[in-house]
Amino acid sequence: MPRVTKLLHRARKAFPDLDLLKILESELNYELSSLRHQDEKNGSFGDFVVEWDSPKSQDVVLRKKCSSGEELAVSALLGRYTFQGDGRLPREALMKICVKKPDMNSILQFDCVASNRGELDFDIQNAHCLLPSKPFDSSTYRGPLFSDLDPSLQNGLRQYLAARGIEKNFANSLLIHLHNKEHGQYMNWLQKLTNMMTKNE
Repeated sequence: MPRVTKLLHRARKAFPDLDLLKILESELNYELSSLRHQDEKNGSFGDFVVEWDSPKSQDVVLRKKCSSGEELAVSALLGRYTFQGDGRLPREALMKICVKKPDMNSILQFDCVASNRGELDFDIQNAHCLLPSKPFDSSTYRGPLFSDLDPSLQNGLRQYLAARGIEKNFANSLLIHLHNKEHGQYMNWLQKLTNMMTKNE
């Protein structure tokens, strides 16, 4: 009788595991299907070289060195989910773009956002000069919000980045790359859970 009780207990415990396994397999099959029908492919980063793109991390880092000696670095990751009504909007890419002139210690940093919610948007939010030897604290003045600048100055800064290969097409390529990266990481996570549940059977 004790053996029967143990078997019944194990059977009751196995049912939720089987249900979870079915859900995991269904979700994994759905993601595999969506991947096969995925139209968006990674675009070109132009002259930028991918310096960091670990499958275990969420961010990516690109670098470029110009013939003038000027150096550019772009780091980006996906922001949090935002909601509109009952719907969830696609995640935007949060970008930090650093420009360093040769023989200068200061770095010009742009904080930018790229999103595609039916139409591609690439916006600069802030632009400020950094001194690596003097890190910011909460009281440091970083300059005005980009949206508060004179429109002609805003346009000039956009053109400054565009001349260095950072414009809508670049931002779109980076946004697609980050979404594809996240999708691959999610599928890998699902597969690990599925394998773990299968081994428990």
